[in-house]
Amino acid sequence: MALFCINRYGGEEEEEQQQQQQQQEEGAEAQDRARVLLERLRQQARARQLKKQREAQPRGGEERPGGTGLSPGGEPGEGKGKRKREGEEQSGAQGQKKLKAKQPRSSAEGRAGTEQAADGSSPVKKKERRRKSKVQRERTEAGSEEDIEQQENGNNVKSKSSKRKTTDEETEGDERGKKEKSERTKENQSTKEELSLAASGEEANYPPSSLTILGDYDRKPVQKVQPFLPQWLAQPKRVQKRIKDNLCPIRDVPGIHPRLLKKLQMNGIESFFPVQAEVIPAILQSASNGYLMGRGGYRPKDICVSAPTGSGKTLAFVIPIVQVLLDRVVCHVRALVVLPTKELAQQVSKVFNVYTDGTGLKVVLITGQKSFAKEQEMLVQKKVTGYCSLADIVVATPGRLTDHIRQTPGFSLTQLRFLIIDEADRMIDDMHQNCLNQIVKAAFQVEDDSGSNVLFQRTKPGPITAASSCSPQIPLQKLLFSATLTQDPEKLQQLDLFQPRLFTSVYSETKTLGDGTETEQDANNKYTLPEGLSQCYVPCDLNSKPLLLLYFMLTMKFTRVLCFTNSREASHRLFLLVQAFGGVTVAEFSSRLTPSERQRTIREFEQGKIQLLISTDATARGIDVKGVNYVINYDAPQFIRTYVHRVGRTARAGKVGVAFSLVLRIQERRFLRMLRDAGIRDIQKHPMKGKALKPLVQQYEAALCKLEKTVKNERAQKRA
Repeated sequence: MALFCINRYGGEEEEEQQQQQQQQEEGAEAQDRARVLLERLRQQARARQLKKQREAQPRGGEERPGGTGLSPGGEPGEGKGKRKREGEEQSGAQGQKKLKAKQPRSSAEGRAGTEQAADGSSPVKKKERRRKSKVQRERTEAGSEEDIEQQENGNNVKSKSSKRKTTDEETEGDERGKKEKSERTKENQSTKEELSLAASGEEANYPPSSLTILGDYDRKPVQKVQPFLPQWLAQPKRVQKRIKDNLCPIRDVPGIHPRLLKKLQMNGIESFFPVQAEVIPAILQSASNGYLMGRGGYRPKDICVSAPTGSGKTLAFVIPIVQVLLDRVVCHVRALVVLPTKELAQQVSKVFNVYTDGTGLKVVLITGQKSFAKEQEMLVQKKVTGYCSLADIVVATPGRLTDHIRQTPGFSLTQLRFLIIDEADRMIDDMHQNCLNQIVKAAFQVEDDSGSNVLFQRTKPGPITAASSCSPQIPLQKLLFSATLTQDPEKLQQLDLFQPRLFTSVYSETKTLGDGTETEQDANNKYTLPEGLSQCYVPCDLNSKPLLLLYFMLTMKFTRVLCFTNSREASHRLFLLVQAFGGVTVAEFSSRLTPSERQRTIREFEQGKIQLLISTDATARGIDVKGVNYVINYDAPQFIRTYVHRVGRTARAGKVGVAFSLVLRIQERRFLRMLRDAGIRDIQKHPMKGKALKPLVQQYEAALCKLEKTVKNERAQKRA
């Protein structure tokens, strides 16, 4: 059994050796085949080149029948050398042709040998076949050498016939060389030009292409688009902003009626602010020929005024309107003042009542504080001959005014001479109510009544013709006032202004030159703030904001503070928290209160009974709250206009005031960028340390518990 195993495994080793030998032989044969194929391909390529040369020979002969020893460049030594080279190449090509004729036999024999080797023959036979193939290769090589020698002898015999061919080939080769040289010289010149351009830093003006390069990170300076403004916006009438330095005595302003001068003196006004001194004469001049027509019989220009809060804009339109209407005979609505809030409308109506007292002019306030029927009774009266107006000047809010235009019979605006839009930027933003369009439509509406009114009926303004100038018409003049009047022509286009004039207030800074002369420099800021206003901001966390407010009131002893929040709910909660903490007389001012409660709250604040008034933005627009020493933005404003109107509640009429803004650290960068973009750069950082707030923490936590209970009780009352 053991012997059988030994013999068995020994036979397997021999078989493995034979298989290895077969594999080696097959690999050698495959290499031989590859060599034969390569030689065959080379020969085919050479044959193709020779065919091309033969086809090109007759063409060259036609071009140059007689070849000379000179080269195309005119050098005598190059022609002979090239002829010899061409002859050698031609003889070598003929010898290769004979090799091709003999080569297929050897390759066929090699194939047959490989086929037999693949048929499982013995290794001895394979070796014999290899020897035979080597002998055949040597014979073919020897035959090829003999053929080459014979070909050279034949070439010597046929040298005369081949001379012409060689000369033709030389000419073709010379022409090709010339073309290659010219192309190389052009490429070299272009590369030299590119290098010189790159070295000199000049950029080539390539033709524009539609391709875009992705991944190009080169930052290129982007040119800011300069807005094209109309002339009245680009070149406004500039008004001095520094109130104290530019006061104008009321006697120096031309054209004011003596009765109104007495009224001004009775109210303690001895001088006008710069805005008033510029705007009052402009409005009076537009109505110098009465309210039927403008200067020279033409339609008066509209007037826009952009001035900071507390600069006296209200008096700037009250005085001229009252003076123009002093001589009126028939009572009609001649002036209409539209304001965004009820409180602001009440304030303006009070000023009108002061200066119309004893003149016979009637001022009516329609804001919705009274019933609709009562307001109708104040506006119109029905008689036997029809309706007659009871108001010369109407002060209204947009919503209530549109209701009366639609529903009050006899309420007419066809005799309207002045349309005053106070806080014009907010009115423009609220154009979705379509209030201003309805006012203009009602002003140019044709009346059905026949009689004397037909002579003065007004039509929409158009080109001046002989027919239009025969019948006088009451022009409609628009007066716009705001602290943040927009510079967007597209928005102002909605108001359909006629040749407007813009009065804007800017800082006028005097700079002394080297020769001692002074020049004025105007800072073209986007918005202007009161002169005596100091601005600070306090970076803080959300939890420390109530503590900071209490610190200002209790530790810093702030008095008459107006605090602004962004929502009605936030102002109510802050009011309840401060009330629960104690030690501060506090009140809230928002839409939660009735109009009578609002009036009482403002009156008590002005009297000093309330030290902290927490309000929404309802008091930020135009309301003149007297005696505000500090303004605190408890919630940072989201828009620059809101900030301008908030801080404008203090430092009014040339007085001094301070504005603090509690800004979260997350909001700090955006808040400062908003102010910087508006040209406000004089705000100071006022950081607060946590140690200063520690004494208030314990009492503050107790106040939070009280706040939670009161909020729960209020919710329960609402549900009940």
